[in-house]
Amino acid sequence: MEVDILLVGAGPASLACALHLSQLVRRHNQAVEQGGRGGKRLEMPSLMVIEKGREIGAHAFSGAVVDPRGFDELLEGFEGEQVPYDGPVTDDALYLLSRTGSFRSPITPPPLKNHGHQVASLGRIVRWMAELCEKNGVDVFPEFPAVELLYEGNRVVGARIGDKGRDREGRPKANFEPGLDVQAKVTVLGEGPRGTLTLQAQRRLELDAGRQPQIYAVGTKEVWQLARPVQPGVVYHTLGYPLGTRDFGGGFIYTFRDNLIHVGFVVGLDYADPTTDSQRLLQQFKAHPFVSDILEGGKLAAYGAKAIPEGGYYAMPRPYADGLLIVGDSAGLLNSQRLKGIHLAVKSGMLAAETILDSLIHEDASAEVLKGYADRFEKSWAHQELWKVRNFRQSFQRGFWRGMVHAGLQFVTGGRGLFDPMPIRAGHTLMKRYTQPAGEVTHALPAPEEKLSVDKLTDVYYSDTAHEENQP
Repeated sequence: MEVDILLVGAGPASLACALHLSQLVRRHNQAVEQGGRGGKRLEMPSLMVIEKGREIGAHAFSGAVVDPRGFDELLEGFEGEQVPYDGPVTDDALYLLSRTGSFRSPITPPPLKNHGHQVASLGRIVRWMAELCEKNGVDVFPEFPAVELLYEGNRVVGARIGDKGRDREGRPKANFEPGLDVQAKVTVLGEGPRGTLTLQAQRRLELDAGRQPQIYAVGTKEVWQLARPVQPGVVYHTLGYPLGTRDFGGGFIYTFRDNLIHVGFVVGLDYADPTTDSQRLLQQFKAHPFVSDILEGGKLAAYGAKAIPEGGYYAMPRPYADGLLIVGDSAGLLNSQRLKGIHLAVKSGMLAAETILDSLIHEDASAEVLKGYADRFEKSWAHQELWKVRNFRQSFQRGFWRGMVHAGLQFVTGGRGLFDPMPIRAGHTLMKRYTQPAGEVTHALPAPEEKLSVDKLTDVYYSDTAHEENQP
C-alpha cells in the first residue's frame, strides 16, 4: 500500500500536522492559480493517520489544562470550528502539603498561572480533530498498530502494520488478518513518549547522539463523580506530601463540568527507592485531608496513567532524517516547569506540515529538505518557551531545595542558571538496589485510608483496559 504521507499515532501533534498540511496545499494551489505564487499546482496528497488504539482517543491521556495558543493558530482559516474545551480556568492555586496539613501559597508561581487557559479532555479533543481531518480528506484508521519502520538503506520509506488474530504462541487464529506494509514519501512519528518506532529510529539513525538522556515521569489520574455541585475550572497543584525532598513530583486537582473532578499525581522516574509505586502515591495523596475533603462523597469513574518526557530541550533527539519527522511527545516537546505539552505538540505538527509542503513542492524528502522542520522550530515561540526552561528538570535531580535555588537562578538568567547545560543522569541509574528479598520489602509510605483508597486491579478495571487472554 502506498500513500504520500503516513502519520503514526493519532495524537494532537499528528492530527495537527495532517489538518494543517491539507490546508497549506489548498492555500498553495489558490496562490498559484491567482498568480501570487510561482511553481505548479499540487495534487492533494494522500494523508493516512494510523492509531493503535481501538478508537481515536483511546490512548490520549492528560490532565489537562490547555494553553490555547497552538489551537488558536491551527484553526486560523477554519471558520466556525471551535475546540471542544470543557471551559476556562476560573481559579488556580499552589498548595504545600505536610503529612496532615496544607498551606495555600499566597503567590502562584508564574509558570503555574493558568489565567486564559482551558480545562479539557484530551480524548475528546483528538476525536474532534480526527473528525475535522476526515472532513478535509485525511484518512484516519484506528486499530492499526505500527510495529516497525521500513527502510531503504537509512532512508525511512514507511511502516509495517502488525498482524491481527494471533494467539499467545504467535500462531494464526481463525480471525487472523495479516499486517501490511505502508510505503510513504514522508513518515511522521507522533507516538507519544518512548514510542516503539521512535526508539527504533533513534537507535538505528543515532538521532539522540550528543544529546542528554531523556528522563521520564509517570502521571496517574482518577476521575471522580461527585453528587454535590462542583465549580468547574478550578486548578490546584500541590508540592510535598506524599513525596520526600529527594524526589520530583506533585499532585493536581482539576474540576470539570457535570461535577467531575480529575485528581492525579506525577512522580519523576529518577527516584532512588525501587519500591516507589506511582499508583500507591496517588492513593496516599487522596488520603490527605486537603484532598479527601474535596472528594468526600464521590465515586470513582475512570483511571489512567501516562509516561511524561521531562528531559527538556537538551534531551530532544534530532527530529528529522531521510523520509522521517518526529513530533510532539515523541520529540520530547514538553515544558516540565509549566506542566504543559499539548500546545507544543500542536505547534510541532504545524511546523512539520510546513516542511512537508516544501518537500512536496520540491519532490524531495531527503534530510536536507526535512531539516527545515528543525530550522522552523528554532525560530518559533515553541523553541523560545523550551529554551527558557532548558535546565529546569536537571536542577531537581539532587533534591527539592537545591532544585528550587537553581530554578530561581534560571528564572532571572533566562534559563541558564549556574551551569549551561546542567548535567543530568538517566533516571534508572539513580535507583538503589534492594537490600531485602522482594517479598519482604515494605513500602516506606504508610497505608492509605480505606475510605477513598482504590487497589491497583480496581484502577486498571476503571481504565477500561481489556484484552483477550489468548493473545501475544
